Amino acid sequence: MARAPIGMRIRERRRSLGRTQADLAKAAGISASYLNLIEHNKRQVGGALLRRLGEVLSVGIDYLDGAVERRLIQDLEEIATDPANADGEADPESATDLVARHRPWAGLIVNMHRTNLDQTATLHALSDRLRQDPFLSDAVHGMLSNIAAIRSTSEILASVDDVPEDQRARFHQNLAEESAKLSDVAQAMAGYFDRAPSRQGSVTPAEEVDDFVLENQNYFASLEEAVEGLVARLGCDVVAPEFESAAHTLLKQISKTRPPAPDSAGPALPAATRRFRAARALVVTALAEVIEETLLQSPLLTSDAALVRGRRSLQSYAAAAMLMPYDQFRQTAIACRYDIDMLQYRFSASVEQVCHRLASLRKPGAEGVPFAFMRSDPAGYITKRLPLRDLPLPRYGGACPLWAIYRAFQTPDRVFRQLAEFPDRNRFLFFAKTVAKQATGFDAPRHLVSIMLGCDALYARDVIYGDGLDLTARSVSEPVGSACRVCTREECRHRQEHPITGT
Repeated sequence: MARAPIGMRIRERRRSLGRTQADLAKAAGISASYLNLIEHNKRQVGGALLRRLGEVLSVGIDYLDGAVERRLIQDLEEIATDPANADGEADPESATDLVARHRPWAGLIVNMHRTNLDQTATLHALSDRLRQDPFLSDAVHGMLSNIAAIRSTSEILASVDDVPEDQRARFHQNLAEESAKLSDVAQAMAGYFDRAPSRQGSVTPAEEVDDFVLENQNYFASLEEAVEGLVARLGCDVVAPEFESAAHTLLKQISKTRPPAPDSAGPALPAATRRFRAARALVVTALAEVIEETLLQSPLLTSDAALVRGRRSLQSYAAAAMLMPYDQFRQTAIACRYDIDMLQYRFSASVEQVCHRLASLRKPGAEGVPFAFMRSDPAGYITKRLPLRDLPLPRYGGACPLWAIYRAFQTPDRVFRQLAEFPDRNRFLFFAKTVAKQATGFDAPRHLVSIMLGCDALYARDVIYGDGLDLTARSVSEPVGSACRVCTREECRHRQEHPITGT
């Protein structure tokens, strides 16, 4: 599992400041030999030590953590694992070294790959259009008919000398009419191609929003601050029964137009859904400017569709921040050791709302346990993902079928935990729960999704789901991979595809 080249970033920054390894190690409270291992990416670094190094080097933790590099490494790994490149010799494990040593070249490779995907997708779209589009089929048929009529008339006029004047005039009129029709059809086709999209993007709006959230580590300080001010104006506790009515009252006060009345079907909905809708309706109006400013500051959202999706994402983020205020939620989570059920009860929230909020506890100096978040449908399609530095989650397709997120479908409404060990011997605590997104009738299938959180096994003692696990024994860990094409466990009975790592 590739990691971002944090050590190289530390070394580059240290050298730019003209400091020696011994000097930096002393200031950070570690030995020079240990710093040397860190700088050569032979030791992992995170948490308090990474923060101290950032303070000594006068850079933010995000600079050293290498969020941009992690995405670049993952993009390179996905290029290597693309079935179209299955005959190549590129080893996904070498992506980290390429980014560390030649980041501009790594970025160029990713951009060229995306350009190739764009052009290929465009060719497929145009080819499909030429084969199947009914307008083009009719237009081509019409053009052929016009051309045949013009040719037939022209041959008569050219080969027959004694054509009566009245018939000659009629032939010339036919030529003019058929030529006009041919011109109209040709112009219509040209206009059709001008209006049709000529480029198919390799990066979808959903992926742009995904990158935007990852760039900010799913924590938006400006929204958190704005939400705190909004909560202070409510006049009641966010978990109080009167929250919904208080939110609607405040919305009426600040809205320039008459806000919609509460949904008449609201009482039939779960309490968590009603509360979230009330909070979301309020932040959509009250925090519109803050949300727009946050969106426009990011260069990652390049399309209108991405801005729309990003706006919805931040609106939901702000609504969750209102229902689960950061400091209060973090303190409660630590006290109950991140028990999802207890947090649901305390904040009257759904499983997904609680889990997503847990993954956003990234406030500098007041972090919670760093969690990865993942949501999947029963088909294995990943509908939301927030990875960790050492736990990249698949962007496309599915993950290892042995992960807790998929096995939780076998025990709906119960938390399934798993101590997973990857081929590189990194261990993570996974816990997942399958829930129904909404109530359905007897004759309708249930809309199930599985929600999973994952953290480094080092944090297992801080999480209730790690109780009873002997972390000193490797035998309690379950061997898993990330995805079949990059997993080296060839003996796995659940393998669906051959690995391309050369083993």
